Amino acid sequence: MNSRRDFLRYASAAALATGATPSLLTWAFPQEQSVDVPGEDGMLLRSFRFVDIETPVEYFNTWLTPVPHFFVRNHMYEPVQLDANEWRLSIGGEVEKPITLSLADLSKLETHSVVNTLECAGNGRSLHRPQVPGIQWGKGAVSTARFSGPRMRDVLHRAAVKPSGKHVMFRGLDEVPGKVPPFIRSIPIEKALDSDTLIATHMNGQPLTKHHGFPARALAPGWIGAASCKWLTEIKLLDAEFAGNFMSPAYRWPNQPVKPGDAVKPEDTHPLTALSVKSVIAGPTDGASVSSGKIIVHGAAWAGEADITKVEISTDNGATWTPAKLGHDQSRYAWRLWTYDWKTTKPGDYTLQSRATDSKGRTQPSTPEWNPSGYLYNAIDQVKIHVA
Repeated sequence: MNSRRDFLRYASAAALATGATPSLLTWAFPQEQSVDVPGEDGMLLRSFRFVDIETPVEYFNTWLTPVPHFFVRNHMYEPVQLDANEWRLSIGGEVEKPITLSLADLSKLETHSVVNTLECAGNGRSLHRPQVPGIQWGKGAVSTARFSGPRMRDVLHRAAVKPSGKHVMFRGLDEVPGKVPPFIRSIPIEKALDSDTLIATHMNGQPLTKHHGFPARALAPGWIGAASCKWLTEIKLLDAEFAGNFMSPAYRWPNQPVKPGDAVKPEDTHPLTALSVKSVIAGPTDGASVSSGKIIVHGAAWAGEADITKVEISTDNGATWTPAKLGHDQSRYAWRLWTYDWKTTKPGDYTLQSRATDSKGRTQPSTPEWNPSGYLYNAIDQVKIHVA
């Protein structure tokens, strides 16, 4: 084998042939190892079995994330065969006129674009203490892109939703292994009919790539990534929230604060929807050694359906906070880049911290709200650096 890419291909084939267990595949690589996958240069492998790839925080330096640097989250195997000419999207259930659309049919509808920061609900899971099971994401299961395609409401109006259609279910073309429950989720009809909710076919001006849902995906902007089903093939109107593994017990939040070790019953939880307020320091990176003088601290902040109103920086372990400068690029569901010019002449070890506040008055907490699945980690971010 001449490269890591060859090894990945060999390991994938061997796993399929031998039926290797998920744990062997998932943890076969060091958690910070770069991945040599075509089109995913410099990314971090978090799970090999279903291909989960994280964006290094150093790439949080552009408002729109280039597609090769956009994180990848899969719950199942990606579809092997995808033919745009053969692909169809069916809309049924609680509708008056069930319909089936081709990609050509979708292209005839009015196109709408939304710049959206897409974040996995489990982003930051590895930072929870005590730790919780699941993909041990660092800080980079989040990226921002301009998604384009017809509004979902235009498609639903064609099918004439009945008054009984209260929830909208999505099913993709993921290949389900063995007895694993399929990845199916639903969102309330109100979100599906929002003018910014899309059946996205393009990403940053180009057709979706396979990793990101080609030929079409749902896009529920401002909500957790799991609400934006990839490889979309079926939309079904339901009279109630879809009953399935990825709606309950997965992707739910306790109705009341819980402590580590507390048992949480599904009936004492509610579905995760919009993202929390959050900021991340992209540079200097944790553990960096920098020269004294002017140091540019920079990063990104986002808040789901809310707007970022300020980002503050502390260089003295939280004793004092100073506003950072927000970048000019902004959109309702997109992150704001920010910078802070820090001048120091005193060498030593420092802890830099960032905290964001949004238009709903929410501010990043000093400690995250622990939950059994490690969702929505949004504690004040920090990096430790050495000033020479």
